[in-house]
Amino acid sequence: MASAIDQLDPQQTVAEVGASRSLWQLAWRRFRKNRLGLISAVILVVLYLLAMFAEFLGPYYFDEFHGTRVFAPPQTVHLLTEEGRITRPFTYAYTMELNMTTLARTYTEDRSKRYPIRFFVKGRPYRMFWIFELDRRLLGFDEGGSLFLLGTDSLGRDLLSRILKGAQVSLSVPLIGTLITIILGSVLGVASGYFGGLIDNVIQRFIEVILSFPRIPLWLALSAAVPKTWPSSYVYLSVVVILSLIGWGGLARVVRGKVLAYRGEEYVLAAQSVGASSWRIITRHLTPGSLSHIIVVATLGIPGLILGESALSFLGVGITPPMTSWGVLIKDAQHINAIINNPHLMIPGFMIILAVLCFNFLGDAMRDAADPFST
Repeated sequence: MASAIDQLDPQQTVAEVGASRSLWQLAWRRFRKNRLGLISAVILVVLYLLAMFAEFLGPYYFDEFHGTRVFAPPQTVHLLTEEGRITRPFTYAYTMELNMTTLARTYTEDRSKRYPIRFFVKGRPYRMFWIFELDRRLLGFDEGGSLFLLGTDSLGRDLLSRILKGAQVSLSVPLIGTLITIILGSVLGVASGYFGGLIDNVIQRFIEVILSFPRIPLWLALSAAVPKTWPSSYVYLSVVVILSLIGWGGLARVVRGKVLAYRGEEYVLAAQSVGASSWRIITRHLTPGSLSHIIVVATLGIPGLILGESALSFLGVGITPPMTSWGVLIKDAQHINAIINNPHLMIPGFMIILAVLCFNFLGDAMRDAADPFST
């Protein structure tokens, strides 16, 4: 019986052997086969682009009040006139009637007044990327019109503009927090696995102490210690630090396990025999070997940071007004009456679910791609 090598095309075999691929190229090749991971990556890129250009894309300033438009439902954009002709997008005037018996608000379209949607209109100044001061927005309308594509909240603020603005906080907290987690987890994990002995015992016992605390009560306790007089930016940074300082223990243990496995490999022993320093062995051999696992563990940990920030903000000990986040926005939907009468208030909750699912699917795809034995 001919062997498997004899059955291969010699020219094809040489081509495949000659086309040497790096570890990252092979991982990218496996990642592209995971359609769910690719779709999740695309959705996350779109979400982050929306967050980056939130002020430009939102038709209103995120904290702009409209007292006569409280709990307004999503407004319909029309393309056809009453005669059936296609025209530029427009909205009808919004009228509100208050039922004095039930105090329920009813919004109807006044078809006698039509307001075309305009593009690149001048509005309230804002700072793009916190640096450039601009006053142009993608969507606008004539005076007297309105454009509430996702409705308004309990204070008459445009929900779409607030969701886009809240995405800047809810999606940036995990990235900044994950960066801190990677630094702490990688450094301490490598040190624990490589040096061993007393250093290993001290780091591992410290990790066990951190992991023994229940996460939500500990988050609440640390967040409650933040002074209420602090500006919103300080509260934001404190939430990032709190979430990061608690979540690095799991990553450190994973890195320690990989370093313990690599420490006895021949290439590490060879580097030690020729007199290579510990710094060179760690940076050139051990850390690169654990890098794929660090990325995967960090990606799978991002959803936990999103949920953590949302939980703290929802409970009122995280992000506070005037800043906003998806966790702050879903506070309006905590009562059953608000959900029944104004279901559009649950949209921020669906955004959290979408982001968490996409990060989970992306993390699973990256884990499979980093596994050299996966098909």
